[in-house]
Amino acid sequence: MDEKILVTRSSMPPYEEYIEAIKPLWETHWLTNMGTYHWQLEEELKRYLDVSELSLMVNGHMALELAIQSFGFPQDAEVITTPFTFISSTHAIVRNRLKPVFCDIKPSDGTIDEEKIEDLITEHTVAIIPVHVYGNICNIERIQEIADKYNLKVIYDAAHAFGVKYKGKGIGGFGDASAFSFHATKMFNTIEGGAVTFSDHKIYEKLYNLKNFGIHGEELVTEVGANAKMNEFSAIMGLCNLKHLGAALARRKEIYDFYRKEISEMKGISLLSENRDATKNYAYFPILIEDSYESSRDEAFERLRENNVFARKYFYPLTADQACFKNKYRNADIANARKLSKQVLIIPMYEELGLDQAERIVGLLKDIGRRKK
Repeated sequence: MDEKILVTRSSMPPYEEYIEAIKPLWETHWLTNMGTYHWQLEEELKRYLDVSELSLMVNGHMALELAIQSFGFPQDAEVITTPFTFISSTHAIVRNRLKPVFCDIKPSDGTIDEEKIEDLITEHTVAIIPVHVYGNICNIERIQEIADKYNLKVIYDAAHAFGVKYKGKGIGGFGDASAFSFHATKMFNTIEGGAVTFSDHKIYEKLYNLKNFGIHGEELVTEVGANAKMNEFSAIMGLCNLKHLGAALARRKEIYDFYRKEISEMKGISLLSENRDATKNYAYFPILIEDSYESSRDEAFERLRENNVFARKYFYPLTADQACFKNKYRNADIANARKLSKQVLIIPMYEELGLDQAERIVGLLKDIGRRKK
């Protein structure tokens, strides 16, 4: 039986390196509440991501949820967003008591269709929350033009875009804020973690309060907040992983380039387009199963699994079609997103993936495409 190949594998530094790095915690007993390593990671991430302001969070979801909350939007206001994303993106909007208005996507790269945004704007619209998908970035200039025209905030879900630069500038420097995820499955992780990036320092003060129960001084709580602080063990994991990120990216690029060369020549499988002005972070490798492929997407998914290759139907179903929304958005005009969600398959991608394993995955895809089960 072939070994299991999972869709991803958490990046971890050498065991001895991490153990040595956490030793000081047994001396200080300072495990959370913005300790030394929390501040150190914030500063190093600002440099790496090329942003002026950054606030660490306990996870990527709270990063987005509190980023939205920090702008103080009125309850029941509308936010234009994409259904082609992880459910967290939509939950962050709804949990802020805002109404998501779903805009369709571009089939070419999976990002929000910026030319359909204006038709969805009403007097109740307060923000646009686009999502950079699989490291593919949104049309930043056009979205900002629309936001400026209608006086809207732009908050990016950048969970997939860690380290990406657009025209030489860190992706977290665009819009009014961007939320990143450092979950264990991401190409950079702090075990669990996240961050918000922005340019206005006033937002930093707001987020600091919101992630610390709204506490402003030892005896003063100025607003209703959450507990979204990153602990020191996670911060140290991030500092360690950051040291090895260059080598990890180089290895991921090897796998990515191999996949792209082999799979782009397969009948019935297509790839998403890439933005030449943006760098890649090699976080994911999505493939699209077309009608001309001899198996459906779901059949390919099952055949891979039977051979111990665990791909992922990501994102399926769409957030707008999840059971928790009880068909509320069934009439939304999101045909492109629904089609893509039934085509896309994420195949394994991580730095420890062997080239022989990548060859096995490609071989299986070729075999599945030649004949049905």
